[in-house]
Amino acid sequence: VQLQASGGGLVQAGGSLRLSCAASGSIFNDAVMGWYRQAPGKQRELVADITSGGYRKYSDSVKGRFTISRDNAKNTVYLQMNSLKPEDTNVYYCNSRRTTISETISYWGQGTQVTVSS
Repeated sequence: VQLQASGGGLVQAGGSLRLSCAASGSIFNDAVMGWYRQAPGKQRELVADITSGGYRKYSDSVKGRFTISRDNAKNTVYLQMNSLKPEDTNVYYCNSRRTTISETISYWGQGTQVTVSS
């Protein structure tokens, strides 16, 4: 297993969860690490990603509520989710992406369910 996500669960609206994704070094170093989510019948969408240098990008729907971070010593990326809403209910996937001159190499974790009750 190259990407192992954990931390999902059931939480009430307004609560918090922290997702973690541990990666093997070969797919973590120099990669853009991201969190995506996918609801049934919908396309997978970017939640947030972070470059190896720490530049962060967020979807408009989570700005100000979610924080992505990475620990390069532990090859782990985190997603701190605060002020959760029922519409945040999804399966969350960890992603590693590295772009070379000739190709983009992408890996996906197994997904972790986040359920927010109203």
